[in-house]
Amino acid sequence: MSSQGQELTAGEYIRHHLGHLQTGKQTAVADFSVLNLDSAFWSLLLGVLGCWLLWRAARNATAGVPGRFQAAVEILVEMVESQAKGIVHNAQSRKLVAPLALTVFVWIFLMNAMDLLPVDLIPAIWHSVGPALGFKDYMRVVPTADLSVTMGLALGVLLVCLFYNMKIKGIGGWAHELITAPFGAHPLLWPVNLLMQLIEFFAKTLSHGMRLFGNMYAGELIFFLIALMGGAFTLSATGIFLGIGHIVAGTIWAIFHILIITLQAFVFMMLTLVYVGQAHDAH
Repeated sequence: MSSQGQELTAGEYIRHHLGHLQTGKQTAVADFSVLNLDSAFWSLLLGVLGCWLLWRAARNATAGVPGRFQAAVEILVEMVESQAKGIVHNAQSRKLVAPLALTVFVWIFLMNAMDLLPVDLIPAIWHSVGPALGFKDYMRVVPTADLSVTMGLALGVLLVCLFYNMKIKGIGGWAHELITAPFGAHPLLWPVNLLMQLIEFFAKTLSHGMRLFGNMYAGELIFFLIALMGGAFTLSATGIFLGIGHIVAGTIWAIFHILIITLQAFVFMMLTLVYVGQAHDAH
């Protein structure tokens, strides 16, 4: 394992892979003062890919016997529409909310699925190209393992919820709800009610983004550890054992991780529907 021709220890290897291609000072942790160029690039690329796949399915849809791709998309659309009907009871709102939920699921699934690529594949390609173009030798390819991405998604959902709170209840009605729920309309309770409402919005948004980030970050770390087993392969009993363990553990974790990346996309989509549905409910 090396970077720019230098051998790395296990700790250095993991720290290097956790680093982002950034506009500012290099760091492996979330820093909202800089832009993670790799996360932005892969997020946008996969977003365009997801929209193109859905557009292609809609454009080529036929009334006859559907092909496998069309059938898969139709099953996905029906699943999302069914969940939206059960949570968001306003038919007019569902015209926007259901496609939004579908887009969220597909986009997050594609970003999560980047974790299934070999951990050194794209970084190795970037290692031979990026520095030659004047960029730093960092390339992280799982956008949802970046806290700034998942919190950005959660903040987007928060903005949608605020929009529907004002649209459905009116600005005056929502303002009245902010100061009278959940403890009552007595003027002495207005500050407490407002504080509780703000805490609720903050907690829902924070947990929404942190849940996705935590699961994908942990999964990425496990892939790094498995990769280290393969990097320790030598023509010795221990080295051969580690090489075999790398293949077996990598295969098992990748298969299990397919469930994780799908489940996390589904959970994020469902929470989006739940939070938007709550914005339609009056206290």
